[in-house]
Amino acid sequence: QVQLVESGGGLVQPGGSLRLSCAVPGSIFSIAIMGWYRQGPGDARDLVAAINSAGDTNYADSVKGRFTISTDSAENMVYLQMNSLKLEDTAVYFCNAITPRGHTWGQGTQVTVSS
Repeated sequence: QVQLVESGGGLVQPGGSLRLSCAVPGSIFSIAIMGWYRQGPGDARDLVAAINSAGDTNYADSVKGRFTISTDSAENMVYLQMNSLKLEDTAVYFCNAITPRGHTWGQGTQVTVSS
């Protein structure tokens, strides 16, 4: 079974930064649309950022100018650099890969922004 593995979550103060990482199987890395989603307590799972194999990106309005999604093809990794973090960024963040075969999700990594 295809597995995505997220890492890099943790506790950070408002205004701080974190970088999330997602390891992607090489068989799908180059053909998938990769995305980061987040889900707060009792909330829906919402798209944060996405990137395709050509490097085109899309961001939720709430994170534009603060978050950056990127990939490293040599390492089959997807990253989410999060700067200027706010309390409302607190959520479980999930990595997602979309191919013609469907969606593949990671297990999630907790990001908590708190003073």
